[in-house]
Amino acid sequence: MNALKLVAILLIVGGVLGLTYGGFSYTKDTTAMKLGPLELSVQEKETVNVPVWVGIAAIAAGGLLLVIGGKSR
Repeated sequence: MNALKLVAILLIVGGVLGLTYGGFSYTKDTTAMKLGPLELSVQEKETVNVPVWVGIAAIAAGGLLLVIGGKSR
């Protein structure tokens, strides 16, 4: 499998996952206060939303790469 087909498959899988879940969240550790030896840290939950058009565009680009990659040989 060449690199072009691998990228195309990853784009299609990423687009489907983006459409299925609509986004992802992660936890970010931040230092709120540091006073001498004491340190107060806070965990913040961040959410990233993936727009529908990005998922559709990734699927379309992956499909196009598969078609172009198959015809170039």
